[in-house]
Amino acid sequence: MLNFVTTNPGKVREATAYLDDEVVQFDFDYPEIQADELGPVAAHGAREAYRAADGPVIVDDAGLFIDAFDGFPGPYSSYVENRVGIERVWRLTEPEDDHSAAFKTVIAYCDGEGFAATPDPGGIDREERRGQDLAADERGGATMDTQVQGDEDALPVKLFEGRVPGEIVAPRGEGGFGYDPIFEHDGTTFAEMSTDEKNAVSHRGRALAKFSEWYATR
Repeated sequence: MLNFVTTNPGKVREATAYLDDEVVQFDFDYPEIQADELGPVAAHGAREAYRAADGPVIVDDAGLFIDAFDGFPGPYSSYVENRVGIERVWRLTEPEDDHSAAFKTVIAYCDGEGFAATPDPGGIDREERRGQDLAADERGGATMDTQVQGDEDALPVKLFEGRVPGEIVAPRGEGGFGYDPIFEHDGTTFAEMSTDEKNAVSHRGRALAKFSEWYATR
């Protein structure tokens, strides 16, 4: 059985679509570290959660990355949403020439054992990988698959990243949550999509698809 560390049952339901009901919710409040990338935050959480669950765990961390702001708010998205609000984020973005952005999710897996890692391809945000990233978006896969390991005592963690490209727009739609009303993908904001429509293009779903393919080999 795989423990999904979250307080959101909706995430668990989304995960079961990819993991054949092998996943259960594990409510564990781990201390989040501060970092400029999602990977270290998710990896730290996965290690802490594994020690608490004493079994395989996945932890996800997500954020909105706005190109005009060099990827900000990124890992600080929740804090910015609570302190600034999504309408102010839109107003800050509106005068910029570039409104492009991306939602990203990193899923971190830890089971207390080692595993062979696929080498980091060199940074998914580099310009020369843009075509490959878009190809990954088209097939619904994640854009990163790498093992993270710290000091000799650190538990190995494997990361899977999903990315959905889009643009920041004036708020539209009544559904969703968080930044959904100001994030437009293929002409529709996430807040204008049904749950099924959003899940079909979800950054979390794309990460889960890649993870489930790898997890099936464990």
